[in-house]
Amino acid sequence: MIVDREQVLAYRIAAQGLHRTEAEADRLAVFDLGVQSTQRDTAAIALAARLDGELTEESLVDDDRFALAWTHRGAPHFHRADELPTVAASLVPLEEADAMARMGWQRRQVEAAGRSATDGLFEAARAMRRVVDRPMSKGVVSTEVTKLVAPGLSYPCRGCGTTHILEQVMRLAAIHGGVRLEAGVFPAVLAPFEYRPRTEPDAAAAAGVVANYLRLHGPATAADAAGFVGTTATLVKKRMWPGDLLEVRFEGRKTFIAAADADLLADPPEPAVVRLLPPWDPFLQSRDRATLVPDKARQKEVWKILGNPGALLADGEIAGTWRTKGSGRKRLDFTITPFAPLPAATRKAAEEEAARVAQVRGFADLRLTWN
Repeated sequence: MIVDREQVLAYRIAAQGLHRTEAEADRLAVFDLGVQSTQRDTAAIALAARLDGELTEESLVDDDRFALAWTHRGAPHFHRADELPTVAASLVPLEEADAMARMGWQRRQVEAAGRSATDGLFEAARAMRRVVDRPMSKGVVSTEVTKLVAPGLSYPCRGCGTTHILEQVMRLAAIHGGVRLEAGVFPAVLAPFEYRPRTEPDAAAAAGVVANYLRLHGPATAADAAGFVGTTATLVKKRMWPGDLLEVRFEGRKTFIAAADADLLADPPEPAVVRLLPPWDPFLQSRDRATLVPDKARQKEVWKILGNPGALLADGEIAGTWRTKGSGRKRLDFTITPFAPLPAATRKAAEEEAARVAQVRGFADLRLTWN
C-alpha cells in the first residue's frame, strides 16, 4: 500500500476517536496506550475532545474505571484500572540494554554508578513496595526510599539540601512496586494498589504496546514505536515487533500497520473536525512530528522544551496553538493563535470547543482572544 500524508492524518484522527461519532469504546481506544496527564486537566480535556456531554476533571478523577500511574517513559498516564497489572508486565525490561535505554536522561548517572539498570530498577521497586503502604507525598516517599537503595541510585539535591533517589529510577520502579498516583492531587501523592509484582520479562505484553502504537499512530516505523516506549529501535525489532503487519510506503519510508487496520487506512473518513487538543494529547504523541506539523518552525511552537501549548486541530491539520490563564476560579482567559487565517466556520467551531475546555476546567465565564 502507498499512502500520502493527508490519508495518514485522517486515519489517525479516526483511530483515536476524534470524530465523536464512534462507539464509546472506540472513542476511548486511546486508553489502550494510556492518556498522559503531565499537566493538570490535560487528560480530561483530551477526553472532552473525543466524548459528548458534560465532562470535568473531577468526573475523570472520580471514575473508578481509570487509574493514574507513572508508566511509559516514566510519564504519568491514566489507564484502565483493571489493566494496570498488564501495563506493568509490558514495562518490565526485556534485557539489560532495554532497562538502560528506559533510564532516559539519567542513563549516564546509572552507568557512572557501575550498576545494572535492571538490578537498580527492581531494587527501587522493592523499596517502594516496602515504603508505600498508604497514600504518601512524593517527597516523603523519595526520602524513605533513598534510605533503602544503594548510594549510586541517588543524587544530592541542591534545592533542598538533601539526597534523593534518581527521579527516573523512582518513576520507572513505582508500578513494579505496586505503586500508583492519586489522581487529581497536587503535589503528587503516591498510593499502593493491589498487584503482585513480577520481574520476569514479558515479550508478548511489550509487543502489545507496540501493536497499540501502530494502531493509534500508524503507519509507523520501529523507531517511532521505540520513541514512545522509551527504548531502542533495535530492541523493538528484535523483541517487541508484533506479527501480521502490512508494509506501507509513506513519503519514501517503509512503515507498518496491522493488517486488520488496512481498510481504514485505505479509506479513512474525511477529517472534517475542529478540536482543541491539550498538551500531550494522544494525537500529539506520534513520534513522527514532521507528519503532524511539516514546518520546523511551527513544530517548535507546538512542542516546546518547557510549557507546551495546546494545539488547534482543524480539518486534518494542526492549524495553531492555544493557551489559557485562569482568573481565580471565575473566568478563564483563552487565547488561540492560528498559524494562518481561518474560515469563519472554523473559528466558530474553535470557540465552541473553547467553551468545552472551560467547562472541563470548572470555569463559568470565558474570555476568548484570537491572537
